[in-house]
Amino acid sequence: MTTESAPRVTTDAPRNAPGPDQAHRKGSTTARGTGYAPSPRQRAKSVLKHAVLITAAIIMIYPLLWMIASSFRPSADVFRAPGLWLTEAHTENYATGWNALTSPFGTYLLNSALVVLGAVIGNLVSCSMAAYAFARLDFRGKKWMFAAMLVTIMLPIHVVIVPQYILFSQIGWVNTFAPLIVPKFLATDAFFIFLMVQFIRGIPRELDEAARIDGAGHPRIFLQVILPLMTPALATTTIFTFIWTWSDFFSQLIYLTSPDVFTVPVALRSFVDAQSSTDWGAMFAMSVVSLLPVFIAFLVGQKFLVKGIATTGIK
Repeated sequence: MTTESAPRVTTDAPRNAPGPDQAHRKGSTTARGTGYAPSPRQRAKSVLKHAVLITAAIIMIYPLLWMIASSFRPSADVFRAPGLWLTEAHTENYATGWNALTSPFGTYLLNSALVVLGAVIGNLVSCSMAAYAFARLDFRGKKWMFAAMLVTIMLPIHVVIVPQYILFSQIGWVNTFAPLIVPKFLATDAFFIFLMVQFIRGIPRELDEAARIDGAGHPRIFLQVILPLMTPALATTTIFTFIWTWSDFFSQLIYLTSPDVFTVPVALRSFVDAQSSTDWGAMFAMSVVSLLPVFIAFLVGQKFLVKGIATTGIK
């Protein structure tokens, strides 16, 4: 007795051919990959967004470009040609501006560098120590002191400048760099204290406990455990202190009265004379020179600045 076997059905589809669901997922992946073609509406939206951003960037950077262009123009043509095109470059504005005041402009750059250096060191030392105390130590009145510190962030400098000037005048610090440097060693910049407190609170306390088991006290924990981990916050404090102190005009104008101790902002103000003509070309040339340290500082520390702000903002 013989039995007929059932006919075998064969298809042309390969054995490993994807099913309908797999084909749909593969098509979606391809659409999201390099082969994705945006719709006309999405393309128009992207073009419009980039056009708006480019226009805003040009508007914001135009004054800087105009100042650079004006530094190569004669003083008589500075306000006659509002554009950026130069018919002739007058590089002598830089030589004239460098020696236009009672002292070479390098003297004012050096004075600003001394003030900035003292302010940076003062903020790094005092603000980091105060931040460690608020973040790790427990003492009476801690919450009230921290709240009062936050209030001082909102106080404008014009509120305290008069009593400070009277105090510094009585101790003979006017016309010196002391009023601009010494307060930085007393943790007067509450913004940087708050910045570092938020950063230290994100450091695990288990590191402190491990160091305490090894016999370390608070000074050793601060110097060998906490401080090395605060590099982004310290870099952010350094960059902001450098920029704010270098471009500070109001405080330096109040306390510095002798041309020998003028800083860069006050020296630039000396180019403008209400009783005679102003050499605008030389002033803009020295303005460009004064911006170079700020640009270099921001360029070098940009990575640490972004990292410091990001890591303190998510705590």
